[in-house]
Amino acid sequence: MLSAILLALVAAVFPGLMALSAAMDLMTLTIPNAIPLALGLGYLILAAGLGLSPATVALGLSCGMAMLAVTFVMFCRKWIGGGDAKLASAIALWLGWGVILDYAVFASICGGILTLGVLVARAQPLPDALARQSWIVRLRRPGAGVPYGIALAPAAVIQFPHSPVWLAALT
Repeated sequence: MLSAILLALVAAVFPGLMALSAAMDLMTLTIPNAIPLALGLGYLILAAGLGLSPATVALGLSCGMAMLAVTFVMFCRKWIGGGDAKLASAIALWLGWGVILDYAVFASICGGILTLGVLVARAQPLPDALARQSWIVRLRRPGAGVPYGIALAPAAVIQFPHSPVWLAALT
């Protein structure tokens, strides 16, 4: 019974927070700090509940910290936003070292497609009905940036079935 509850929690928490982060980034061009925080706390709680070994948790933490170091540099160079850096780091915590390179490839591909899509959309005239939507106007503003959380989230969900947390939840 407990294992079924933990499986349901794992199946809901990570993908749910990924969907929320993508939606928030699309609508507001920000990822609230509460989302990476919830991912971090959720990971620690579920890792304990699933009985992940201290070594596995430490590897997850080291992967998240390494991602934070890399994304902090990217943030300082204004390549990504702060919310994207925190989200990518929290995702790395869940995915771990065994999946992180595949995740980076998928996130880059999704991000490239997203960026091209945003640039093409910004070059097109906006129908009047859409021009009244504040989030669309904000997204179309030149120099507004790209809501990269929309790329980070699906890449994470694609790799999630290979993560230590998911694999532990299945056993």
